[in-house]
Amino acid sequence: MPPMPKPRPLLGTSLELLNAANGVQPLGRKGYVTLPTFAFGWPTTELAPLYLTGSVLDTVRRALRGHFTSRSGRVALALKAVTWALLVLIQRRNVKSEPYFEAGLREALGEDYAKIAAESQPARRHGGVFKTGWSRRRYVEKKGTVRYGPHRANTADIWRRSDLPRDGRAPVLLQVPGGAWAIGMRRPQAYPLLSHMTERGWICVSMGYRISPRHTWPAHIIDVKRALAWIRENIADYGGDPDFVAITGGSAGGHLTALAALTPNDPQWQPGFADADTSVRAAVPVYGRYDWFSAKGEGRPQFIAFLQKFVVKKPYLGNRRDYLEASPITRLRPDAPPFFVLHGQDDSIIPVPEGREFVEELRKVSTSPVAYSEIPHAQHAFDFYGSPRGHYTAEAIERFLSWVHAQRD
Repeated sequence: MPPMPKPRPLLGTSLELLNAANGVQPLGRKGYVTLPTFAFGWPTTELAPLYLTGSVLDTVRRALRGHFTSRSGRVALALKAVTWALLVLIQRRNVKSEPYFEAGLREALGEDYAKIAAESQPARRHGGVFKTGWSRRRYVEKKGTVRYGPHRANTADIWRRSDLPRDGRAPVLLQVPGGAWAIGMRRPQAYPLLSHMTERGWICVSMGYRISPRHTWPAHIIDVKRALAWIRENIADYGGDPDFVAITGGSAGGHLTALAALTPNDPQWQPGFADADTSVRAAVPVYGRYDWFSAKGEGRPQFIAFLQKFVVKKPYLGNRRDYLEASPITRLRPDAPPFFVLHGQDDSIIPVPEGREFVEELRKVSTSPVAYSEIPHAQHAFDFYGSPRGHYTAEAIERFLSWVHAQRD
């Protein structure tokens, strides 16, 4: 029988420490290293308690086997303690991030906006019972997937409370998934948000769309427009109000959200349904891309190369107009709907200056409120899990949209 391998606790513990350090502060912000930086840092920054629990249990197991009796073992144990301290710091930051979501809303909407939003909640108006919890779909009436367009990817899930009146004319939120225009999986993206909005009396439509590289731009935005057209025509059958439709999405979904909100009824992206009303009452892009044309800056050359090869499939040189037209920051307009933009300061995929620039330029042009919340220490996709930040994101978006809905009343 071959001898058991010699335990090497220092190697595994060093990797744990490196991962925790990357969660505290991204270790790479330039070039392709941002991808593994995000891949490892994203779950760590949002699920630190799980990492901490796993590490402690593993340490106990190893200690019982005598892995920490040697000199290197004792060093490994000390590194474990540092790792645990970093994970506690990460979770503490997460829990204490709520004021940053709130600050951007108060600045743009006024100190009493939350009271106005609470009074406008559809569930309150309809006498519904408020439920607590996150991503608990048993509160949502189970519906079959609907088809909003002719393509295989043109499917969507309808989220609604089972006690919602069929004639209630509940406000509607369209959720556009992210995934670099190449994934587009609507499940399980934005579940904390969809659950929270539905419990508050909204109807949510979680859509899928055609993705690259199989499909080429502008198929993605055409599908978003087609989904909006379907909602206008059909959502009343589910108890929704076709005259109040808002839109949200993160990352690539944030780009599509902003672009759809800034190009209502644009026939260029409504082939075969040019007469459909695709305007929205409010837009909430989260850590989105708003610039498809700038070639300078952190990660910009790699991003343009990705678009050229997989999404637009046209060289930037000679086709610059296509990239400009696809950039929300070039489509700003005075009659833009109210916007609530969110971005994480430690975003490794889409650096936070892109969100700041978009908000700054939109505020110069739009006559509607433009709220902006920048979240310290938050990575890309900080709202995906049922973490404190995921909860705070859902609550902040609901308050913003309910405030907008109150203005309509």
